[in-house]
Formats: sequence, structure tokens, C-alpha cells
Amino acid sequence: MIESKINKELERKIDLYVNGRLDAEQVDELWSELIQDEYYMDYMKSVANLKAVIDRKQAAKPSSKVHSFRKVAQYAAAAAVILIASVVGVLNMNPSGDFSVSPIAQIGLDVVRDAEGVSATVTSDVIRRAIRLATDGEVQEAISLLQSELEEATEPQLKAEIALSLGSIQYNNGNYSSSIENFKIVTAQENIEVLTLEKGYWFLGNTYFQLDRLEEAGDAFQKAYELNGAYSRVAKTYVDALENVSR
Repeated sequence: MIESKINKELERKIDLYVNGRLDAEQVDELWSELIQDEYYMDYMKSVANLKAVIDRKQAAKPSSKVHSFRKVAQYAAAAAVILIASVVGVLNMNPSGDFSVSPIAQIGLDVVRDAEGVSATVTSDVIRRAIRLATDGEVQEAISLLQSELEEATEPQLKAEIALSLGSIQYNNGNYSSSIENFKIVTAQENIEVLTLEKGYWFLGNTYFQLDRLEEAGDAFQKAYELNGAYSRVAKTYVDALENVSR
């Protein structure tokens, strides 16, 4: 570790967070620090991924105590990397203390890698295959696979997850107009998981932002904020920043 970047107190907070030992207020405070420090965002990602690897090894041991720890640690590690992949490098602070914002450059596709190289949190086999194709450079094949599956999907949560993955791949490929349509499919679904809906609005806002459609971006970020979940704090920062731009 580079000496000038050592921050033992921040590292301690990261360790507590990954192990699920921070309350909601402490988590907010941690993210307000991490959002301004790309080095420690990367550090958090490394810690969370290492925790997930250790966790999977411990899961093979026949111990109820290990199982209890595994369940908590795995959830915390996965949550940490999901957020990191979605917000890293998007906020900056200028010398006057004001925040400036920019859309995220890439959307993370594989949040916690398993032995096959794709997310252990992805439940759909089709989405797993599409992620593997996209990460191997077969982007158009991944898009075609998900488009075909999306046409057949009827269950709202699965439809939202497919559209979210499809829109994310298109976003990463610079095809923002198409990704908007798929993120709108996500936000149009009823009775889906809150985190999925949040991600739909958060990514939709970033896609509008990429196209300089700032009013629509602000509306999407506002909806993500109102859901009061994992993306609430960063979404509110974007809402405030975009309001200042329009004044």
C-alpha cells in the first residue's frame, strides 16, 4: 500500500461494514467518505471480494457457527461490491467544497465472481450466459440472447432482471438510446424487488445524463432517492447537483 494513502480508521470502518457491523447512519457516513476516494473504493472492492472467497471456503466446513457467519458476511460482501460497481468514480469535490457530478462510465456486470467467472448473485442461467459472453467480448451475442429472452419473459422480477442486464450491456457499449428503453422496462414492472427498481432508476438517470437530457436524468435520480434504499444518498447528491446546474 502506498504510504500516503494509508488511512487506518477508514480501513477499520470498511472492515466493519463488510462484516455487517455498521448501523444505517454509520454506513451513510462511510459512503460519504468513500465516494470521494477512488483508492479506498478499490480497497473496499478487494476486501469484499476476498471476504466472499473466504466465505465460500468456510461454507464447506460442517459447523453451524461458520454457517451463521457465512450468511451475514456473504450478504454484506455482495452488497458492498454491488454499490461499488455502481457509483465508483462519479462524484468529485472542487476546492470550494461544492460537488460536481458526472455519469458513471461503466456498469458492473459481475458483482461477485464465482469459480466460473460470473456473479454468484445472478440467479438466471440466461443472464449468467449473457454476462459471460459480454465479459468475453461477445457483446452482440449477449445482447441478442437477452433480447430473445426478454420477449418471452412474463414474470415481473425476471423480466426486470433481464432488462436491467440488457440495458447495462448496451450502456457499457455506448448504446444509450437502447439502454434507456430497457431501463424503462425495469421501472415499469410492478411488485419487483426494491433494489432492482432502484438500480433501474439509478441507471436510467445516468443514461439520460450521458445524453445531456438533464431534466429527465434528474427525475430518474429523484425516484431512486425516494425509494430510500441503497442508492438513496448518491441519488440525492445528483438531484441537488443537477438542480444547481439548471438554475
